[in-house]
Amino acid sequence: MSTRAFGVPVLCLLLVLAGNVLLQAQPGATPAAAPAAQPEGPKDPLGRDTPRGTVLGFMAAGQNGNDEAAVRYLNTRLQGEKATTLAHQLYVVLDSRLPARLTTLSDRPEGALSNPLKPNQDIVGTITTANGPMDLVVERTRVGSDQVWLFSRETLEAIPEIYGEIDLVAVDRYLPAALTRPRLGGIRLFEWVAFLLIIPVAYKLLGLVDDLLSAIVAAWLRGRGPDRPVIKPLPGSIRLFLMALGIRWAYRSFDLPLVERQFWSAIVAMLAVVAVVWMLIQLNALGEGYLRRRLHGSSLREATALLRLARRIADLLAVLIGMLVVLRYFGVDATAALAGLGIGGLAVALAAQKTLENVIGGLSIVFDRAVQVGDVLKLGETVGTVDEIGLRSTRIRTNDRTIVSIPNGQIATVTLETLSERDKFWFRHMIGLGYETTPAQLRTIMDATRTMIAGQPRVEAGSVRVRLLRLGTFSLDIEVFAYFFASDWDSFLEIQEGLLLRIMEIVEESGTSIALPSQTLHVSNRAAAVPGALPGAEPTARAN
Repeated sequence: MSTRAFGVPVLCLLLVLAGNVLLQAQPGATPAAAPAAQPEGPKDPLGRDTPRGTVLGFMAAGQNGNDEAAVRYLNTRLQGEKATTLAHQLYVVLDSRLPARLTTLSDRPEGALSNPLKPNQDIVGTITTANGPMDLVVERTRVGSDQVWLFSRETLEAIPEIYGEIDLVAVDRYLPAALTRPRLGGIRLFEWVAFLLIIPVAYKLLGLVDDLLSAIVAAWLRGRGPDRPVIKPLPGSIRLFLMALGIRWAYRSFDLPLVERQFWSAIVAMLAVVAVVWMLIQLNALGEGYLRRRLHGSSLREATALLRLARRIADLLAVLIGMLVVLRYFGVDATAALAGLGIGGLAVALAAQKTLENVIGGLSIVFDRAVQVGDVLKLGETVGTVDEIGLRSTRIRTNDRTIVSIPNGQIATVTLETLSERDKFWFRHMIGLGYETTPAQLRTIMDATRTMIAGQPRVEAGSVRVRLLRLGTFSLDIEVFAYFFASDWDSFLEIQEGLLLRIMEIVEESGTSIALPSQTLHVSNRAAAVPGALPGAEPTARAN
């Protein structure tokens, strides 16, 4: 048997043991500790202030063999041995057929008030009898100066007949005393053995059935076409759920003591919760795989980075809901736990503010489609191609073939220039001609350049502009302006290269040349005038 077959049963065993501690405390609790404490009015020493206190107190008295105390939970006129016998019969009936979930009983002094027409009566359970279902009713009765809950006379009248239907040795007669007399936690040894064997063996047997059904389905699908996916009719979650249904049917078929029925009821509840949670996790995995396949070739392929996060969140929610259901089953109020989780979540959110900022930034990037995998971006001084969009950061491969990881929160707040999203490319250059160029040559060059660019197949019509822009410091500047359609940057560079070479040829054919940065220095051949001399007088040399 594989180790995996024991993993889930062991987990269920731990959960059942934890829950059984709570359940075991209920029937054996002292009468005074069973009901909830009430701030007003005197408290009944036997715990009969609430319906739950009455049931738990009576079961504790019957389990301890305290017949005198057990009779005081009955609303009957019988006295002495007859009252004691009735109390014993009621204990046997309740111990054998009372619903296992005692946590559903009302712990309020006024009762559950399920029937407004009978506010002084409360139904503590429904049992199966030969004549059909019967409600077990407790009624609020005045005893002395106190209002207490007692088992109603109508219920007590039917108890002797129901007591005769119960088989107290239905299982014990077929098993050796070594398995029925030793008890662990109030549960007979053979039931622990059955639990430790039934769950892994049944799980493995259902796995063999699943393998057989899978082979049959695979053979049937092969006749309908190749490459059919493998279908598992009985995955692990379905097997656990079927085991829960089988155990529930089995333990309800015998008159087991209340403690043992609580034990098996807890097992069924744990198996059902684990099965449902496991099923939700499997459905989340299938949903993630389906969405990944749908988004793989679409324009929203970047959203696949968020699918894993969404799946983990969904898995966590499924587990949390399962835990809340378990706590609810064992009667634990999860309100305080939820409040604590809320406060803890706020503290974690404040501590992980930057991380959450980056995650939210990644969500905005994906859903706004501001950045996509394969885009060429310019972010500050960084220019490169988007390689991956993650939950925390975006990876950009630069032109140097290095990877730059930029936090998503930063990308969401800065100005991005998406170079790959250009619908057309801008061709703009300045042609500087020397000042020796004549106006006729300028007109020839501008007309030839304009005609040449306008005749290009990929130029945008109406965008061509060739004008003498300014008289520069050392050149006559002609602006060449046009938009070109190209598939990418490399294609545009090829077009631009051809245009620049052709412009150089046009300039050379016109008889002039491209200007170089230069300066002209004019030197006068006249001598400098002597200060104080008359105009036109020749300077004379002065002797020392």
